[in-house]
Amino acid sequence: MWPLMGLFYMEAPNPKFQIPDKYQITSSKEPVWNLRFGNWNLLGVWCMRFGTLTKCLSFGIILFAACSSKQSGEPVEYNGPLREAIDVDMLYAEKDRIKVKMKASRILEFKNGDREFPEGVYLEFFDVNGKLTSTLKANQAYYFKKEDLWRGRGKVEVKNLEKNQQLFTEELFWNPLKKKINTEKFVTIKLESEVIYGTGLDALQDLSSYTILKPKGDFEVND
Repeated sequence: MWPLMGLFYMEAPNPKFQIPDKYQITSSKEPVWNLRFGNWNLLGVWCMRFGTLTKCLSFGIILFAACSSKQSGEPVEYNGPLREAIDVDMLYAEKDRIKVKMKASRILEFKNGDREFPEGVYLEFFDVNGKLTSTLKANQAYYFKKEDLWRGRGKVEVKNLEKNQQLFTEELFWNPLKKKINTEKFVTIKLESEVIYGTGLDALQDLSSYTILKPKGDFEVND
């Protein structure tokens, strides 16, 4: 599994509930994420451990639930996001080498560990030498923790910077473990001198190799 939030340390927040701008990750051979946050906003149960903050909030929630249950019967289960992160930069590393950089304006985290990116996501992929090879951008995104799978929707664009190739589609799934992308939607691939299009795609995440499942045709591009 490749966790989105990974291993990191945090300092206890000040009374204004501000999160430190940077987190230092431990030196490890395991994949880790390094995160930089803006502000966290409480949307439900604050389940991250912040010392006395967690205890106070938990006590308040339990007390509130107890009072509410006496007045209005059985408590209603909250199924919305537990917390929200604003202006997030994340770095994914393998054996102390940065492999992926991610930027998101807003992240919503749910009880099951799933995460929603309602304002989109931008990813950069690097090779073993640290060279930027490709990018992925989507208007909206969702991370399924159980499957360790990402889904981009809206205007989804993948660029291979080395081959000057671009992929456009309305929905795309990314498997970080297999380092592959796929979709069942209509796709357009723009090459240097032609455009290829069709329905369905299986490809490597950097678009260096791909297969269009139902190709429609291609045409030359005149500059």
